[in-house]
Amino acid sequence: MVARKAAAISWKGRLVVKMLLLLMLVLVLPCHIVCWTSSINCSIYDDPFPIPHNFYQPGDLLIGGIASQVAYFNNLLSFLEHPSRMVLDEPGSVTKNYQHILALAFAVKELNENPNFLQNTSLGLYILNSYSLGRMTFKATLSLLSTQQKLAPNFTCDNRQKVIAVVGGLLSDTSAHMASILNVYKTPQLTHGSFSLTKADKQQFSFIYQMVPDDTYQYRGVVQLLHHFRWTWIGLLAMDDDNGNQFLQRIVPLLSENSICSAFTYKLPKTTYLKDISELLLHNFLRRIYFNNSAGETIQFDEDRELVSVFDVTNWLILSNGSFTRIKVGQLDPQAPSGKELTLAEDKIVWHKSFNQVLPVSVCNDPCQPGHSKTKMEGRKFCCYNCTPCPEGMFSGQKDMDACVKCPDDHYPSNGHRECLPKFPTYLSYKDTLGIILVTLAVSFSLFTVLVLGIFMKYKNTPIVKANNRSLTYILLLSLLLCFLSSLLFIGEPGKVTCLLRQTTFGLIFCVALSTVLAKTITVVLAFMATKPGSHMRRWVGKKLAHSIVLSGSFIQVLICTLWICIYPPFPQMNIHSQPKTIILECNEGSVAMFYSVLGYLGFLASVSFTVAFLARKLPGSFNEAKFITFSMLVFCSVWFSFIPSYLSSKGKFMVAVEIFSILSSGAGLLGCIFFPKCYIILLRPEMNIREQMIRVM
Repeated sequence: MVARKAAAISWKGRLVVKMLLLLMLVLVLPCHIVCWTSSINCSIYDDPFPIPHNFYQPGDLLIGGIASQVAYFNNLLSFLEHPSRMVLDEPGSVTKNYQHILALAFAVKELNENPNFLQNTSLGLYILNSYSLGRMTFKATLSLLSTQQKLAPNFTCDNRQKVIAVVGGLLSDTSAHMASILNVYKTPQLTHGSFSLTKADKQQFSFIYQMVPDDTYQYRGVVQLLHHFRWTWIGLLAMDDDNGNQFLQRIVPLLSENSICSAFTYKLPKTTYLKDISELLLHNFLRRIYFNNSAGETIQFDEDRELVSVFDVTNWLILSNGSFTRIKVGQLDPQAPSGKELTLAEDKIVWHKSFNQVLPVSVCNDPCQPGHSKTKMEGRKFCCYNCTPCPEGMFSGQKDMDACVKCPDDHYPSNGHRECLPKFPTYLSYKDTLGIILVTLAVSFSLFTVLVLGIFMKYKNTPIVKANNRSLTYILLLSLLLCFLSSLLFIGEPGKVTCLLRQTTFGLIFCVALSTVLAKTITVVLAFMATKPGSHMRRWVGKKLAHSIVLSGSFIQVLICTLWICIYPPFPQMNIHSQPKTIILECNEGSVAMFYSVLGYLGFLASVSFTVAFLARKLPGSFNEAKFITFSMLVFCSVWFSFIPSYLSSKGKFMVAVEIFSILSSGAGLLGCIFFPKCYIILLRPEMNIREQMIRVM
């Protein structure tokens, strides 16, 4: 649909040609001295094989032209016989190309008859045919530079004027053949067909001027037009010659770069080729020309001697009588700002009746919907593809996405992977059901501990309380109370202070509790050993040893926690990778090794307490705590051994809940196993809480 300017003999076309011819004369006339000389007796023989199809019109200034109106379609070059004996087929006439000759002749006639343009000077024409053959193009070019009927370029044998410029050719091959000769004789050549030149060619052929802009502009315009209508699956038609091959070499990569594929490529036989032309003439100095023609169009050339032009986008219509007509529906302006080169009036476009006036679709397959991406189909062109759903963590918000895009770290894809939604923060809150349950348990166990402490303080002078070292009992109950309360540090949004304190507080308080249990166990063992006659253990029995065990056992944990806080302090962080739809607000422990060192030391104290208590379980006495300590340590160790795999397999707030549950359950095990039997005797069996009962059992 990107049309080159029509070459029909129209009013607009005639005016353009006349203006160009006039400018040529204005610029060339001062540079030429018209010398009328008498005939010279030439010794050059006439051309034995003159070009039969020609047109000559004498004039003061002569303009040459090479047309392709007549062609030999089956004339193959043969070296088996002399050219003069070769039998040539009847030439065929390309009717459409005849109008090129008429346009030039008509423009010259108009200029010669108009006294306002040229005074005392006439224009002449000398047009020869190239027959669309390379050797005939060379012959015609040399003939234009020679005296009529002679073949001696740049040699004057009579008073006929030399050709000052040559118009042609229509095909790129013809233009190239002409340029190779005209450039030697420094004769301007004005091409009116498609003729692509490289930078090196333009430097070498400095006398060639192109009336048709570079094909690249047209190719880009076609690509923009295809993108406008979303056509990505097209067919390519090209001439079956060098021009067609050059067209395919340039257009196919450009289409691929813009995600357009060719479903087929068909090469047309050369005999079916019809080509439009644009303006016919240029001048040697037109590079400095800048004016508006009668149609209001600006005429100028760029630095590469190419016409700066705007392409029309035309809509071809087939009329009821079978004829064709064209309607302009837009234009392509290569000099327009990027993205605005193509303008279309879609309301003027008339589609073929088979489309029911609906925009036709030209794609290999249906577009991929949002939430999918294109994947290559093996053995097919890239315009044919499969649609694959976006993987986890990625999305595509538009149709025909080449690849899914990863959501930002703080977002996650929607169910259809069409967009990214913000992740919401989560932590173990006091408002959560799980948080409410754990807070209730922590408060309940704390109240039970306070109740037990109150009972022991009320009955502090009874044998059962005194026999188990009241100070250690109070220390153990207070440490259990703080253990239950320390679990509240794990609930709520993590902050700098809570992250810094909760693990170390839990580790230190539990260490005091376990050290106290170990001290009570050792005290029981030493007390029974001291009752034996002659035993030297009596000097070790007392509060001093018990308190030393508690302090020394806790001191090691204090060193570990101090080292942890000073070197690898815990801190709050946002975990955005563990769960797909949430941001976990949690405490980073700073050092996993230090965290497990604290747990490991607690396990060491519990193991020692369990071993000592297990060995002392069969000692006599109604108030022997060894059995109860054995059960409490068994519960404690079971809880924390099961804690490690549960903790590692949990995420987010459930990981915190596992640790809180372990703290509460192990603390409750110590409270229940050690103090429930004593409270039972104190409150429900007071007859057993007497000194005589203790002495009798021992």
